[in-house]
Parts: sequence; structure tokens; C-alpha cells
Amino acid sequence: MPAWLEVAIRSICILIGLFIVTKLLGKKQLSKLSFFEYIVGITIGDIAGTMSMDLDIRLTEGVTSILIWALFPVAISQISLRSKKFRDFVEGKSTVFIKNGKILEDNLKKEKYTADELLEQLRKKDVFRVADVEFATLEANGDLSILLKRDKQPLTLGDIKPYAPEEKEPQTVIMDGKILDEPLATARLSRGWLKQQLDQMGVAIENVFLAQVDSYGQLTVDLYDDRIQVPAPQQKQLLLASMKKAEADFELFSLQTNDAEAKQMYEQQAKQMQQLIQKLKPFLM
Repeated sequence: MPAWLEVAIRSICILIGLFIVTKLLGKKQLSKLSFFEYIVGITIGDIAGTMSMDLDIRLTEGVTSILIWALFPVAISQISLRSKKFRDFVEGKSTVFIKNGKILEDNLKKEKYTADELLEQLRKKDVFRVADVEFATLEANGDLSILLKRDKQPLTLGDIKPYAPEEKEPQTVIMDGKILDEPLATARLSRGWLKQQLDQMGVAIENVFLAQVDSYGQLTVDLYDDRIQVPAPQQKQLLLASMKKAEADFELFSLQTNDAEAKQMYEQQAKQMQQLIQKLKPFLM
């Protein structure tokens, strides 16, 4: 067998093996690595690279080595799930850098952090003044988590409206011109409703690259042809306008009638409609 063909076969087999090992380790290892997992990843990559090029190494020996290095993190992960002490020993603990607005210099020295490095990490979090920070901790994976002082925290909708409406994730109902029935059912909608909405927009399903339905039942679409402009959803605005018109009609009726009982009824209906608009307005804006 030519040497180049053997290298190609080895490389393909190693790539497949590394893919299986990655799936075995799980998604956690892709997002954040402990010190041990970092070392294991480098070592497995080095072994795989050596195996694919060094024809003097037997494939079975290299696979055995990779399996041993790969199974160690799996075993450690399982033990860590059952023992916090072992987890703290392997993955490490978080270290508090700022507490009650004060920098803990001893903890900085413990983690070999300089003041410049701390300021750099704060700037990455869009914090440029240490005085604005109430609490900051260095996580085990090296990320810096911060809590701003109460008066420095950004304003949220919950601060303005304590009972703000809940926002659920949008459901993707069309992708690549194909209807996705499961998300459509999750949104409690049907293909007939979807076709009706697209007909109102003057859009064919096969021309839709992506379509999503939000928690209020509004459909937004993205077409393959970006030159075509699709009107924005107007259902909520139309409903709000209709409710305001109904309120105005009740007030007009109360002014036009001379019947005291009818006038009182219209005024009461107008007041109830106004209260209903105030309650639903956050959902319809």
C-alpha cells in the first residue's frame, strides 16, 4: 500500500474516532474546559496528529492511547456529579475579587491576577469604573462574573411594569421553503392559518426562506429574494386601534343620546373599555 494512501486512511479513521470521542464527552467540554480537560484535549490532538503521520506507530496502539485519555474525563465527570468535594478539587472553585465594592487584593495575588488584568476583564463586561461594581468573582473556567451596584444596573421592563407580559420563544414554522409541523403545533396553529397569512402577504410558501411566529401569533417572514419587501405584522396595532375606536364610539353615543339610562350605560361601557385598553396595552405595543 502506498504511504500516502495509508496516511489518508489513518487520518479518516482518526477523524471519525475523534468525532465519536467528542460526542462521548458531551457539549460541556465544548463550552468550558477545566484544567484537566484542557490538558486532555491537547494530548489527544497531539496523539491523533502523530498517529496520522507516523506510520511506525500501529493504529491499535494509538487508538488504545486515545481511548484511555478520552475515558478519563468521562469518569471524572461522573464522579464530579456525585461529589462536590471532588468537583471542587478537579474543576476548582470560584474566587471573589470584589465584595461590597472593595477589591480583595489577597485573592488577586492568589489567582496571580494583576490590577491591569482585572480592569481589562471589567472592560470586557462594559464596566469602566471599579466603583460601579458591588460584587465580582472569577469563575472556575476563567470567566469574570460581576454584579453592578443597584443604582448602576440598567433599567429593565420589570422595573417600569412589575407585571410585564411574558415573552415566549418564537416558533420557526417555515425553513428553506418547507413547513415545519411540530413548531406549528407548538404554537397551536394549523397549516390553513399559515397559508391564509401568507396569502394576505402575497407570498408563496416555496419563496419563504424562514418564517417565525411570535408569542402573540404574529407571523414574520424572510424571503429568498431580498428585494421584495414584506409588510410588518399589524395585528396587534389593528386590535389596539379597534379597541380605541370602540371606546370613542361609546363616548360619542353617550353624548348624542338624551336618555339618562342609555347615557349612563354608554359612559360605563366607555370606562370599562378604557380600563381594558390599559391592561392590554403592554401586550399590544
